[in-house]
Amino acid sequence: MSRAFVFPGQGSQAIGMGRALAEAYAPARAVFEAVDAALGEDLSGLIWAGDIEALTLTQNAQPAIMATSMAALAALEAEGLGLEHVAFVAGHSLGEYSALCAVGAIDLADTARLLRVRGQAMQAAVPVGVGAMAAVLGLEYDAVVALAAEAAGSEVCQVANDNDPAQVVISGHLAAVERACVLAKERGAKRALMLPVSAPFHCALMGPAGQVMAAALEGVEVRAPRVPVVSNVRAQAVVDAADIRGLLVAQVTGEVRWRASVQWMAQAGVDEFWEIGAGKALSGMIKRIEKETVQRNVGVPDDILGLKLV
Repeated sequence: MSRAFVFPGQGSQAIGMGRALAEAYAPARAVFEAVDAALGEDLSGLIWAGDIEALTLTQNAQPAIMATSMAALAALEAEGLGLEHVAFVAGHSLGEYSALCAVGAIDLADTARLLRVRGQAMQAAVPVGVGAMAAVLGLEYDAVVALAAEAAGSEVCQVANDNDPAQVVISGHLAAVERACVLAKERGAKRALMLPVSAPFHCALMGPAGQVMAAALEGVEVRAPRVPVVSNVRAQAVVDAADIRGLLVAQVTGEVRWRASVQWMAQAGVDEFWEIGAGKALSGMIKRIEKETVQRNVGVPDDILGLKLV
């Protein structure tokens, strides 16, 4: 089998995530300790025993989800199930940072600090209540692109995430996204759901956050990855450090092309996807995109035990 490791994005956070891994594996515990040190705070305490509303704040959720993914990877590596068996890595939105950290393109402390900056910058780019996101279920991608453009008018409304054949997410000004939801229902969408997010991610309104990230990345060493990383923006593998830096900036305002990324990996021979970290959202998407592939999850010690027995 040809394998890819994939890393989840925002929305997969849950109180207690990664705790069992840290208790079972010293390398996993060391990941959380290193992230706490990099941020100068007890983020692991929030993750394991804090308040879900505080954890869900973008500036906390982003480094927390990355830390949990890196702890899961450390546990896998302790069992000899690491990157030596992987053809590609990819991550959904902030998960792309996890993927880059996993393959040594950005070190763990820098990744944690970048995600803290990214979360703060994305939240600050648009005042609360001005922007919104919605999931459109059951319409073709091209139809969603067209209705978003129609709904925009003089405002911003565009596709943010092409997740899978059943779900396309739009983002922009609140009124424009609401208009798009009405159009989507008129045109046969099964559902058009406003999402409980704090900002309109992956659209032109995130321009100020892109500028912040460009400046933040200038101060960080980015190296060539040990395993090719499939970029959200390009939906194909990248191995050049300069390309990675530019694509991370573009990703802030650009579309997360998850469906195309999974299709590209499948066409390159990948037939097994391991979701590394909290939740199982990516596994569900991948199953809908490439029905013949195998999905496995790595979020708790029992998952790893199961993989050892396969």
